[in-house]
Amino acid sequence: MNKKYHDLIEEVTDKQLFQSLFLTQILLLLCSFIFGFFLFDSLSDFFELFSWNDPNIYWIGGTAGLSVFFLDLFLMKVLSTKYYDDGGLNSRLFQGRPLYQVAFIAAVVSITEEILFRGVIQTHFGLIVSSLVFALVHYRYLFNWFLFVNVTGLSFLIGYLYLRTENILVTIFMHFIIDFLLGCVIKYNFAKKQTE
Repeated sequence: MNKKYHDLIEEVTDKQLFQSLFLTQILLLLCSFIFGFFLFDSLSDFFELFSWNDPNIYWIGGTAGLSVFFLDLFLMKVLSTKYYDDGGLNSRLFQGRPLYQVAFIAAVVSITEEILFRGVIQTHFGLIVSSLVFALVHYRYLFNWFLFVNVTGLSFLIGYLYLRTENILVTIFMHFIIDFLLGCVIKYNFAKKQTE
């Protein structure tokens, strides 16, 4: 990863980092609203994407989320740290945070990203377009080929599950599980280093 990018991440204050994160998420929701207004015939068509009583939310979304998490955990153990180097942004987001903040960040990101990428883009433009746009929006991963391949593959997997289940809640839950558990790992590793 570019040293200038690392330095830039280090210079950003926590307040600026969170403002940037939430401004980005608001922008994604705004894009969802604008595109959705033109692409969906009615609001009820949009709400049909959400099936609240579907057991697939937990069985498929939860199982897939845990599988991706454990695969990532395994790869983090066996690969050099350079493969997971995102410039330090994820570490800055999650290290030293209370558990409720880790959960809140993961929930906000998973909801906003899945509504836009799966709910709006994939529903109207298909799996390939939504997966590629998802990967490109995670621009910091463009500097690390492994992370770019990782996020692109993950996007195709999430998109495929949405295609199979036709329930956006499945992908939101899966995305949440992955982000929350990886955030907890970052939080735990940071706390461990502080006590050594």
